[in-house]
Amino acid sequence: MRSRVPLTLIVLALVSWLLIDAGAVWARAGGGGSRGSRSYSAPARPPPVAPANPATPSRGIAQPTPQPAPQRPGFFGSLMGGIAGFALGGLLGSLLFGGGFGGGIGLLEILLVVVGVFLLMRMIRGRQSAPEPAYAGAGASAYGASDPGGSGGGAVAVAIPPEAADRDRGIEHIQQMDRGFEPDAFAGWARTAFTDVQAAISRRDMSALADRLTPQEYARLQAQCDRLRGARQTNRVEQIRIDRAEVTEAWQESGQDWVTVYFAVSLVDYTVDDASGNVVDGSRTRQDIEEYWTFTRPVGANPWRLSAIQTA
Repeated sequence: MRSRVPLTLIVLALVSWLLIDAGAVWARAGGGGSRGSRSYSAPARPPPVAPANPATPSRGIAQPTPQPAPQRPGFFGSLMGGIAGFALGGLLGSLLFGGGFGGGIGLLEILLVVVGVFLLMRMIRGRQSAPEPAYAGAGASAYGASDPGGSGGGAVAVAIPPEAADRDRGIEHIQQMDRGFEPDAFAGWARTAFTDVQAAISRRDMSALADRLTPQEYARLQAQCDRLRGARQTNRVEQIRIDRAEVTEAWQESGQDWVTVYFAVSLVDYTVDDASGNVVDGSRTRQDIEEYWTFTRPVGANPWRLSAIQTA
């Protein structure tokens, strides 16, 4: 008898989980589908949007490297120059007023000559070894390499996130077989696909989008529509405002192109009972959502098809 109690609890928990999951799937286009080898990995997030007029420079922007100011001669250098001048002056005075070479050169004159020549040579060597002043604009470019044109402005190197490097590499591979592929234009096309899929869910009929969905995704979303129809419920997705649509991933595998688009959307999502019109799921209040939609096609200039939807 005791062994049946845990088993009953497990069955009830499983049934409850299935009901909760089914209710979540009935709200707009539910998550699921295939992303190829990346099906079980989290999609790459887009970089944060920079403010329009930032008050302070962003850390991601290369800033000019401050250049050291030219050094002025210190007190010691001025003192040495004065001593050298004194020594040379004493030598000239001795020659002019001490009888010149005809009157003989004494010990004082010899010392003055030695000290004066020594200090003079030291001053000349110090000036030759002094570093040249750095000009504003000279230095490395924003990508860490030397900039012969001076356009880098002495900026420090900017690190490229690995996700962005992977995306850019994937875009280049796709463009090798389809030169007309442009990420921004593709994101615009994906916006239309987003709204069209929501409208098809509300109609509980995906047949109009059969050519824009993979067979697996078509079957999955149509099953969601059939469950709504069987429950005599209708999902409403209204006031859709797509704030951001951006390609965050692009790659090739097994002869297929793959592209993931990040969506930041504000909308109203709720489900009503067909008989009473009462809201049975969701809310008429606007909400913000983040989703990743992945599209695929055979390599080359072929039509794209939606293959997966993931919630952030």
